[in-house]
Amino acid sequence: MNVVRFGIIGCGLMGREFASAAARWCALQGMEVRPEIRAVCDSSPEAMRWFTEHFPGIALATADYRQLLERSDVDAVYVAVPHHLHQEIYGAALRAGKDLMGEKPFGIDRAANRAIQDVLRENPGRFARCSSEFPFFPAMQRIGRMIESRQFGTILEVNAGFRHSSDLDPGKPMNWKRTVAANGAYGCMGDLGMHVLHVPIRAGWEVRNVRAILTRLYDRRPGPEGRPVPCETWDNATLLCEAADPQNQAPFPLTLKTQRIAPGEKNSWSFEILGSHRSARFSTRHPNTLRFLEYGGGEQAWQRIEMGSELTFPSITGKIFETGFSDVILQMWASFLSERFSGQVPGRFAGCVTPEETARQHQILTAALESQDSASVVTLRTE
Repeated sequence: MNVVRFGIIGCGLMGREFASAAARWCALQGMEVRPEIRAVCDSSPEAMRWFTEHFPGIALATADYRQLLERSDVDAVYVAVPHHLHQEIYGAALRAGKDLMGEKPFGIDRAANRAIQDVLRENPGRFARCSSEFPFFPAMQRIGRMIESRQFGTILEVNAGFRHSSDLDPGKPMNWKRTVAANGAYGCMGDLGMHVLHVPIRAGWEVRNVRAILTRLYDRRPGPEGRPVPCETWDNATLLCEAADPQNQAPFPLTLKTQRIAPGEKNSWSFEILGSHRSARFSTRHPNTLRFLEYGGGEQAWQRIEMGSELTFPSITGKIFETGFSDVILQMWASFLSERFSGQVPGRFAGCVTPEETARQHQILTAALESQDSASVVTLRTE
């Protein structure tokens, strides 16, 4: 089996998730390539210790990402760092000849994203993608195939959201996501926007304009010493967009919600598409359930299918079992390595987010900021 030797820059939650997925690679069937963790980088020795204790093949643990990028035994990197570091580290990795899996939003703002795109154009041999796990749930893969085969008919409305409630607690300590310097002006949209835009952008739907309502519930939170410090970024965002299906240019409303303060939500990603022939709904609150409606005249009724472990990249897990987050993380990484190795994935919606798609995301989120500032609808220019 072919091996891709990885370095991980940023040893937090998602870095550990990738390493755990690499350790479970034997669960996948028919893969011609696998990842191997060779080096890690983080400013925290304690964060790196978890990796070195669990992965004896790691040859380097360093606080300097440049040392990691200099290594000839690292082919690719996963970079999961605060947004203000994306431009610097993504660019350095690509210039060092490493392939890249980056995190959202792929640059703290539109200017940073454009700079990363410039580096990619200067290094055309590099393979780069952006992390977004949730479309790899079996129900969403089914919806993707339905979109691809145009089973919905004329699209009437689409709603996508990512909502959690952990920041509802005003006593939750301050973190970097609450500062514009590290997180960027997008606030919650920078963390969660690519999740809700992944499928609409991949579907090719054209977002023509945006009206955004952004809210901040708490102005201050406990700082490092327990004293209140300012919260600078947006908690919740609702974007009402006019979108169009390029197949028939018919406009439809596209609503996008990214919320850190959503009472009752744990960490829920949801998607709904209403069409003239079929409609479908999915939420990670019910990760194995696909709800759909078919209309051919007469009575209308929502039905449900329990999907089970019907994975795009087959695994040893029986289809009667349920799919969870650790499974879709493994699916996303299977997609990344499969496309890097073979140049293709088994379906239009089975691929990771491309750099070009992150650029489209930035255009929409930048328009959302402008809409909030002007309290108006902002038209997106065709690029």
